[in-house]
Amino acid sequence: MTPPDALPRMRPLRDWPAAQRARIAGVLTDIDDTLTTDGDITPDALRALADLRAAGLPVIAVTGRPVGWSEDFAATWPLDAVVAENGAVALVPRPGSAGISTHEDTGMPAPGLRSALSKRYLQDPAARASNFARMQGVLRRIVREVPGAAPSRDSPGRETDIAIDHSEFAHLPTAAVDRVVAIMRSEGMRATVSSIHVNGWYGDHDKRVGAAWIVRELLGRDLDAETDRWAYVGDSTNDERMFAAFPGTSVGVANIARFAPRLARLPGYLAQGERGAGFAEVARALLAAR
Repeated sequence: MTPPDALPRMRPLRDWPAAQRARIAGVLTDIDDTLTTDGDITPDALRALADLRAAGLPVIAVTGRPVGWSEDFAATWPLDAVVAENGAVALVPRPGSAGISTHEDTGMPAPGLRSALSKRYLQDPAARASNFARMQGVLRRIVREVPGAAPSRDSPGRETDIAIDHSEFAHLPTAAVDRVVAIMRSEGMRATVSSIHVNGWYGDHDKRVGAAWIVRELLGRDLDAETDRWAYVGDSTNDERMFAAFPGTSVGVANIARFAPRLARLPGYLAQGERGAGFAEVARALLAAR
């Protein structure tokens, strides 16, 4: 259950006025434990994505997961884009294109990508190479200094950040998670904690910056100028920046209860359902107002 002291700060989803829901022009969402349940997307969440698209609402997933891990979802789920690695890189489906996907900054074939996906980066190649080398040194320090700390299993798919597993296949106590964050920040990195990983990276980007970038690139819209027209759905501390950016149009799925005591900024509304069921509940609420 959500802690009692958090309840006054999150209104039930049913209290979101229909007139405000009717103004929503697009949906931004986390993936892990928001769209997915136990690591997989459930039929109700997948159907919700399709229903939103059919209603003309673009849906962009914004995740701390690596770009390599995100390829299948970008290629097969009804999404307009996946912004991965906390805002640094995006995968954009290109319906109608055939055969070979390409890197946006080089135009060269990208054989590791699904057909008809374009990969776009927020940083230039030189910055990515320099940052990658620095991050590997920080990763070695964390493994050396924090007992039990290990890179996430999806680390081979990461290009612009590093991740330490704290709840997916390993368990780190809160004190160890805090120590990992402290080391990352002492090395000049940005750091955030998702429902499963501690992520760290170099650069000024985050989920909000990455979302604004890709909304501008794809749709020609200024996300910062219309925060009351976009909904955000999330579940953990690495969604806090988005909750703050969309105070009146953000929704937490019910399993946000796990992180509520550590969040200074909570979503405006709270779904009754957890994970994918909660996302489907949000989609139904948006579609009912159209």
